[in-house]
Amino acid sequence: MGALKAAAIFTDHMVVQMGKPIILWGHDYSGRKITATFCGYTADTLCIDNCWKITLPPVNTYGGPYEMTLTDGDETIVFSDIMVGEIWIAGGQSNMELELQNEKHGAEELEKVADSNVRFYYTKKNPYIDEFFYIDERNGGWALPSPESARCWSAVGYYFGKKLAADLGVTVGIIGCNWGGTSASNWIDKKNLVRDIDTKTYVDEYDKAMEGKTFEDYLKDLREYREWEAEWQPKINEFYEKNPEGSWDEAQEYAGSKSRWPEPLGPKSPFRAGGLYETMLKRIAPYGAKGFIYYQGESDDHKPQMYEKLLKMLIAQWRYDWNDPEMPFMIVQLPMFINRDDIDRKNWCLIREAQMNTHLTTSNTGIAVILDCGEYGNIHPVDKIPVGERLELQAMYHTYGKIAEDEAYGPTYYRSFPEEDCFIIEFKHAKSGFDLRNEDTPSGFELAGDDKEYHPAAAQILSGGKIRLTCPNVKEPKFARFRWVNYGDVTLFGKNGLPAAPFRTSPEA
Repeated sequence: MGALKAAAIFTDHMVVQMGKPIILWGHDYSGRKITATFCGYTADTLCIDNCWKITLPPVNTYGGPYEMTLTDGDETIVFSDIMVGEIWIAGGQSNMELELQNEKHGAEELEKVADSNVRFYYTKKNPYIDEFFYIDERNGGWALPSPESARCWSAVGYYFGKKLAADLGVTVGIIGCNWGGTSASNWIDKKNLVRDIDTKTYVDEYDKAMEGKTFEDYLKDLREYREWEAEWQPKINEFYEKNPEGSWDEAQEYAGSKSRWPEPLGPKSPFRAGGLYETMLKRIAPYGAKGFIYYQGESDDHKPQMYEKLLKMLIAQWRYDWNDPEMPFMIVQLPMFINRDDIDRKNWCLIREAQMNTHLTTSNTGIAVILDCGEYGNIHPVDKIPVGERLELQAMYHTYGKIAEDEAYGPTYYRSFPEEDCFIIEFKHAKSGFDLRNEDTPSGFELAGDDKEYHPAAAQILSGGKIRLTCPNVKEPKFARFRWVNYGDVTLFGKNGLPAAPFRTSPEA
């Protein structure tokens, strides 16, 4: 290969975003003039310090396939089979990462995936940069939909893209940029984390873990961890194959030891603050895209009070890297979940609240409420169709303006007020009423008075999207909450089939 190189994300079969400038970047010898041509447009630039960046004008109509050429006068690169369509970046942790082949409907879906009009680019999962990093990165590329290639695609990303492609009648490109078990802090520039006294703690934890350790010490710890994991994980899998309803404690006892996850923090750990921002996110920014879909939060449940600040920082960071302060950002609110035999710490309630608050206070964001999509004892629910399709509803409303607001949302808390010894909850997106599943009257509501002690409340559906709450133990109700549990039944829906979002009327109780 010659000196002229484009960033690894530019390959045959790529999708470029309609209506946005096309930013290209790469490497060459300094001083060379790089010229790019696409769809009748040409632009050039000088390569400085072995780096170049070119911006082509937007292509304002969908279509393809097209060719793109890059040349420095000595050599030419041609990219073929390019479509002008819609691009979305699929970020987050394991539930965004969960592959189509492991999804509930995956086997059936793979048989017809070729008709989906979805293409996929997966950002290489490299936690650190070494001499093999760039070689591995070049082994990737944009993939066409086929039963073989789509097996490892994000199921959520795929179902989102498939529905969007069908509704808009265009090619959709999904850029996967996710890693299981990660905190939002892994996807934010370390420089920004340390500027805030609260988020600086994520960096401090890493520094403390490395205190007094040499790089060789870290590699030794990592090697020992991976040797343990290679023996331990198959035993866990074997236990659940034999005992599908078994508890986590029983599984660990069967395996001979408690879980030691996560792996040791260190220079090669994907879980270090800011690490994957450097090795993954920055490798694809600022590739032209319409917006982000984001499913994450599970690994931040040990600091739920911090999550709203962290998520808002992440959104601002990613929008900055794409040079678009209003770039659409669609959030997945966490579903119901609790480990087998675990107590309900209500920490996921706080994560869900942080996600909703972020949506309500951050412009051009959407939220897919999937409270009903959780599975008891399984942090990775296998049915991802509702997740992808509810994200698509948010995009169709917020980004494309193709549907009404009430089509994109289920019942969502609006306001509340006392009425004699009752408490009235008013919902948005419920003017046409509610749909109850597996019960005659709504459940999951609680009331509290000045003492802030909650008690189960009886609920009566009124007209106009209102519900009246009463509780004999709370004579003067001041606070209410709904489905304020890590895991529980989900029975209250809107007439559009979308679940009511959990809430509490005040963060003080």
